[in-house]
Amino acid sequence: MENIDYARVFEEIADLLEIQGANPFRVRAYRNAARTIETLSQPLESLLRSDEQGLEELPGIGKDLAGKLRELFQTGELQFLNDLRQQVPASLVQIMQIPGLGPKRARQVWDALDITSVDELEQAARSGALEQLPGFGPTMQARVLKGIEELKARAGRFKLSDADIYVQPLLTYLRQAEGLADLEVAGSYRRRCETVGDIDILATTSDGSTIMDHFVAYREAEEVLAKGSTKSSIRLKAGLQVDLRLVPQESYGAAMHYFTGSKAHNIAIRGIGRERGLKINEYGVFRGARLLCGETEEEVFDAVDLPWIPPELREARGEIEAAREGRLPEIIRREHIRGDLQMHTTYSDGKNTVEEMVQACRECGYKYMAITDHGPALRMAGLKPSDFRKQFAEIEELQERYEDIRILKSGEVDILEDGSLDLSDDLLVEMDVVVIAVHSKFNMSRADMTKRVTKAMRHPQVNILAHPTGRLINRREPYPVDVEELVKVAHNEGVVLELNAQPDRLDLRDFHLQMAREAGVKIVISTDAHRTAELDYMRYGVDQARRGWLERADVANTLSLAKFLKLLEK
Repeated sequence: MENIDYARVFEEIADLLEIQGANPFRVRAYRNAARTIETLSQPLESLLRSDEQGLEELPGIGKDLAGKLRELFQTGELQFLNDLRQQVPASLVQIMQIPGLGPKRARQVWDALDITSVDELEQAARSGALEQLPGFGPTMQARVLKGIEELKARAGRFKLSDADIYVQPLLTYLRQAEGLADLEVAGSYRRRCETVGDIDILATTSDGSTIMDHFVAYREAEEVLAKGSTKSSIRLKAGLQVDLRLVPQESYGAAMHYFTGSKAHNIAIRGIGRERGLKINEYGVFRGARLLCGETEEEVFDAVDLPWIPPELREARGEIEAAREGRLPEIIRREHIRGDLQMHTTYSDGKNTVEEMVQACRECGYKYMAITDHGPALRMAGLKPSDFRKQFAEIEELQERYEDIRILKSGEVDILEDGSLDLSDDLLVEMDVVVIAVHSKFNMSRADMTKRVTKAMRHPQVNILAHPTGRLINRREPYPVDVEELVKVAHNEGVVLELNAQPDRLDLRDFHLQMAREAGVKIVISTDAHRTAELDYMRYGVDQARRGWLERADVANTLSLAKFLKLLEK
């Protein structure tokens, strides 16, 4: 099992306990442990095999949870989870994924109507049975049906970060096969889309039968769906389907271009080819029956008089026209990032101290960072003004010891329902950078939410709007807000928009980033890290930024410290 598989067991336990109405602190203990496991820099099973006490020393993993992990490792199952599944239908967890239906409502429909599946819930909503329950009026019923539609639309899609966890070990395994030459993942994974479906792997080899035997024998394969001389498919235990295609060396570039996509991009390229009397497919570039080229992607693009286009841009959103006119952006790279402007510590809901976050940012090579713990509106984890001032004093002390990085005093300040902020102006002026965000009251009208957020953006002390649409990938749709209006206000007020690099956020979306870039609005890529390991999420933010056509000059935290601080001035 991979780390994420162990983490998901604890997440399921937390979900089932929440449906039962268990103590919130107990629920949070399992969620925190899951997050610790998911962000470990080493395989959890290496700790489990060593049978040492290091497991208990991990943040949030005490004796009880360590014992459960050992039981799961040794037996492949967990009796505590089995018992929970007997008490609460595990299928209720999927109902909880529907926007607006948390654990309490999931329990309510189960108790009142014996509903334990999404299909049963949909039937009850369409028949009017759901409307008879307290709190389930026509508006809520419509939200449930819309949520079910969204849930079905994203079924079978994995977050990019989850796909990475399964794909990278598989690639390492495949590269051990004899006779392998080229090996690369294509499809939406290569384009670094925020979610991926099936995984397409292309390879060239001198011994096709050996690599196919090797592929289907992968230890994480739950089922062999097909096995052939040029294509085989497996389904991993995690549910991810992987297809391996063997292609001739002379067709490798054409196949890589074809299977990378997107479909709309490929259609456009083939259309240009037809205008030149060419046929372009996964086998190569042809004039009549004669193969002209196809060994590299560069040859395919050159055949239609275009430069090579980075995979992240291949979405038929203007990249072909830009390539033809010499306007392709020099998209940002990870090494351009010089600071991280959102992270949390043990002062609020983070798992590492301020100093530990400072040390980790120094290891990243950053020149500046901002500590952005929550304000008082976040009841379970928010700081009072006195807590912020205590933290600011600690930052000043740390700054004297760590001269190679600037530690910016900050906070993730809540935007309240009326557009005001949850911290007073006299505290905001003590901050080096003010980050604002919405964390509650998501169900406002589009007009009211837009008014709420833009009012906060116009506050003279505000510098950055964090995760501007509030979405959680595969879990929560964006709250209704006019992003185009946010971009206009950001431009007028000198507010920087955040691209939140948390893999379940990636907020702003790629096309919103493109919109901001065209309007001249700066973007900051921040990890929103809640522990040191999550600083590595910067790579997913950079992936998203590349998909949004962002160049180094478009991203505020590629600037030197002096230029970044100058940018914040109003």
